[in-house]
Amino acid sequence: MADLNSIITPGMIVRHPNRPEWGEGQVQSNIGGRITVNFREEGKVVLDGSKVALILVSASD
Repeated sequence: MADLNSIITPGMIVRHPNRPEWGEGQVQSNIGGRITVNFREEGKVVLDGSKVALILVSASD
């Protein structure tokens, strides 16, 4: 589960697998497995990367 999360970097667009109503979110940071994402419908959320396998929508340029 944490393998994909370990390569998530700021600027990437992701979705939360259990919260589709949050919409897409832009990764703000990924520090020590704590991933901060700014979701369109939910706002800024800090996630534990060891418990949530985010879905990558698009990589940053």
